[in-house]
Amino acid sequence: MTDSIENLRAAERLAWARAALGHPSVELERASTDAGFRSYWRTVGHTPSRIVMDSPTDKEDVRPWLRMRDVLEAAGVRVPVVLAQDVDKGFLLLEDLGVNTYLQDIDAHNADAFFDAAIMQLIKLQKVDAPADLPRYDDEMLGRELHLFDTWFCGTHLGLSLSCEEMEQLDAAYRFLINNALAQNAVLVHRDFMPRNLMQADNGPAVLDFQDAVVGPIAYDVLSLFKDAFLSWPPERVDAWLQRYHAMADAEGLPVPALDAFVRDAELIGVQRHLKVIGIFARLHHRDSKPKYLADVPRFFDYLEGVLPKYPELSALAAFVHARVKPAMHALENAPQAPAA
Repeated sequence: MTDSIENLRAAERLAWARAALGHPSVELERASTDAGFRSYWRTVGHTPSRIVMDSPTDKEDVRPWLRMRDVLEAAGVRVPVVLAQDVDKGFLLLEDLGVNTYLQDIDAHNADAFFDAAIMQLIKLQKVDAPADLPRYDDEMLGRELHLFDTWFCGTHLGLSLSCEEMEQLDAAYRFLINNALAQNAVLVHRDFMPRNLMQADNGPAVLDFQDAVVGPIAYDVLSLFKDAFLSWPPERVDAWLQRYHAMADAEGLPVPALDAFVRDAELIGVQRHLKVIGIFARLHHRDSKPKYLADVPRFFDYLEGVLPKYPELSALAAFVHARVKPAMHALENAPQAPAA
């Protein structure tokens, strides 16, 4: 049944692309997928090549993506150009920005220049006058994200059963993180502003995957940029880039606090994000059959180990990770593998 549905969707996607381009012999090849339900397809046999975004309407409405794209473009943020659209079918025809994102192109030698360009785009994004009905990164959302860690990673993935005392300790750490996030000045937040969602382009980099934007803590996106899900940098370089962002944001009139307070805010919102992403990666594996993301979970524990000891309010969280989570991870990694069916 699944194969039949996918084949029907593929035929519909190809027919739509041919009609949108006015080119009856064009073909499509897979360009990329993301952690959601969208997929991207590059045209073959047509110059210049284009990208078809396929967003199945029963799984992921394309209209939030289009709406936020228009908001960002109006504010001068570089976003993909839309050449044709059919929101009822969930198809968009986009400019082709190439094969590589920042994730494939950035390295130790070009990182300063790449991140300077990314910061300039981020500042434009943060200066956007967000729509009044845009969701806020409020108490409920922050808490729901944090509980992905204990629910999906600790519970579902590691099989841990947490005691009432352990949950109380986690809840106290969560409350500390939430209070810090809510105390930060609020701006438009992309929520995944990282190298994988940036592509080199004229007047760029181009910003991708912005449909889940909210209004929230000013330190969130810049921390996401430098403590990425798929790429790690030496702490001293991260510190320098945070200072660079702070200076540029302050010069542009964004409401950043003094540098020391900003670094603290970035570190603490980073802990919230790291716990959330660890939970999301476990959910992608167990619920959505996308196991590859789990390989990057240790990176987030490395990030946590660099921050948790600095804050007494997070000592119980640090102890929980050390005493319960790490041993369970080690046991899972060393467990005998079931034979293939």
